[in-house]
Amino acid sequence: MNLASLIESKPNPNVPSLAPGDTVKVSAKVVEGDKERLQVFQGVVIRVRRSVDGGSFTVRRVSRGIGVERTFLFQSPMVDKVEVVQHGKVRRAKLYYLRRRSGKMARLREKRLAKKEEPEES
Repeated sequence: MNLASLIESKPNPNVPSLAPGDTVKVSAKVVEGDKERLQVFQGVVIRVRRSVDGGSFTVRRVSRGIGVERTFLFQSPMVDKVEVVQHGKVRRAKLYYLRRRSGKMARLREKRLAKKEEPEES
């Protein structure tokens, strides 16, 4: 029996394709009492876990000198919007080594994307 056939996965259209090393802004819904608001969490994607149940991604940022990591589910209705700020150039699938680094050593280079050639108009 295949587990994928038992679980229906509905992808969240507000989540683009992510890769480790990307700097993202995640707008998550936060419920406080009877009020609901959006809270933006900006950081580096250090892990992307894809599985049958939809998967998750972990975002890390340093706030006031303390590292904060938050894991979001790809299919969660609490994730309102994900915006990719920059693509980082990395050679690993899991960036756990960023936990031991601070300051300028924790920065990632930006991945240079190939420019698409546009046809010239005459």
